[in-house]
Amino acid sequence: MASLAPASFGAALAAAHDAAGAQHYPQGTLYVVATPIGNLADITLRALHVLQLVDVIACEDTRHTQTLLRAYGIDRPGARLLAVHQHNEAEAAQAVVARLAQGERIAYVSDAGTPGVSDPGARLAAAVRAAGQRVLPLPGASSVVTLVSAAGLVADGSESNTHNSSAFVFAGFLPSKAGERDTAVQALAQEPRAVVLLEAPHRIESLARALAVLGERRITVGRELTKQFEEIATVAASTLPDWFGADRDRTRGEFALVLHPVAVSGDGGAEGERVLRLLLAELPVKTAVKLAAEISGAPRNTLYELALRIRNGADGE
Repeated sequence: MASLAPASFGAALAAAHDAAGAQHYPQGTLYVVATPIGNLADITLRALHVLQLVDVIACEDTRHTQTLLRAYGIDRPGARLLAVHQHNEAEAAQAVVARLAQGERIAYVSDAGTPGVSDPGARLAAAVRAAGQRVLPLPGASSVVTLVSAAGLVADGSESNTHNSSAFVFAGFLPSKAGERDTAVQALAQEPRAVVLLEAPHRIESLARALAVLGERRITVGRELTKQFEEIATVAASTLPDWFGADRDRTRGEFALVLHPVAVSGDGGAEGERVLRLLLAELPVKTAVKLAAEISGAPRNTLYELALRIRNGADGE
């Protein structure tokens, strides 16, 4: 829910009309509109203009959206709001398609952020496009790119590497069942690129314990992004449960997490792998990794990820 701190958006609405009013907004179009993830000021002028212009606003939660609109000074009667959420998206999409066929302009908003990114909206957009009608995106706030922009995603152990360390994979919410979640984490251990995760407060500690097996690989946690109590911290995966346990307030709010990239580069990486394989035949993982790093100079966290893959038979041998 966006922060509803007292503010006047009258000037913003006027600016939205001046800045975006002269643009073309075709009829029979679905406008996918990003809304703030916390701070009400993180709304675009074009979004404000479109939310006033469209015939209908389809939304994840009509009550939430009505509150958001009123905070901006936009008065839309309840009859102009259409509920489209995860439980009815397929059916509601057909009603949207029918309205678009009649030439209506319809905006779609989720409760916060960009629709279709771990929020409803993807099925709606697919149905509209399948019907041959236009989907027009209005970019804006997203917890995914917000955290990535602040995480400093440089491959662990190296200031430069052979692959693009700014590349990332969006995994969203991992499975809630422990066994399925652990399997998903093992898959993450084999992914050298950065991985962005989302999690709810009641499951964040369970996720932290599951991610701890990734050892020294860095994780940046974004809690309550853009809100009053925003917190961003980078810690080793193995220490993530302790980080949450150190302050109970850290388990409150909404979470985005990014698992930093890893890379083995140059001759040191090849030598590190050779030494590691020899040591793993005789020693426990942690000891083998420590010695292999000291002998070869390869990054310890990278060797740890490789050791997990070798021990789990995931490296193709």
